[in-house]
Amino acid sequence: MTTSLRSTPPSETALPEREALVAAALEALRDSGARSLTVDDVLARAGLGTRAFYRHFASRSELITQVFVQAARTEAERLRERMASAPEPVGAVIAWIDGRLDLAFDDAVQSDLKHVSREAQATHAADPARMAAVHAAMLAPLVEQLTRGARSGAFTSVDPVADAHAIDSVTWASIERRWAGDGTARDQVRSQVLTFCLRAVGARSGHLEEPLDRRRQ
Repeated sequence: MTTSLRSTPPSETALPEREALVAAALEALRDSGARSLTVDDVLARAGLGTRAFYRHFASRSELITQVFVQAARTEAERLRERMASAPEPVGAVIAWIDGRLDLAFDDAVQSDLKHVSREAQATHAADPARMAAVHAAMLAPLVEQLTRGARSGAFTSVDPVADAHAIDSVTWASIERRWAGDGTARDQVRSQVLTFCLRAVGARSGHLEEPLDRRRQ
């Protein structure tokens, strides 16, 4: 008979233990991928026992999801920082796309973020229900700016949530091509992605060219 184990809310003193497990899981995920990650490996890396694991997580899947949730929050924060200086929604959407393209073109972006993004994308395909919240957290800054643009009239044909997913899909496809060895220059990739995405959400012609030119300077 299988016993269902539920994680219990950690006390303040137990938080470092939970953080150690997540950090160990990230290390294991980086080394072997989500499919090969095991609880025993995580515990060995964290120097903790089984009881410590089940004080915080009900299952291996829950731990992996937490790793992705943390990574998505980190990514969302990084993207928000990129978007903060944009004076209007079109510029903020451009900044979001530029931030995502960093994963493929900017060596200064942490390698862990690149790896976790790959793993999250693969896990999302295998378990879309569990990963939906993770993806939503990363897309949140983009949805906010698309909504803002719809209200201000900067975008004339936009469904913020659906179009945020579409923009992410187009951008992610370019990232994956780069990781697969495509040698197209960033400026060309960026121009293609921005032109397609901004036209898709109905960015007015007066807004379309000026932000693109300004961001190149």
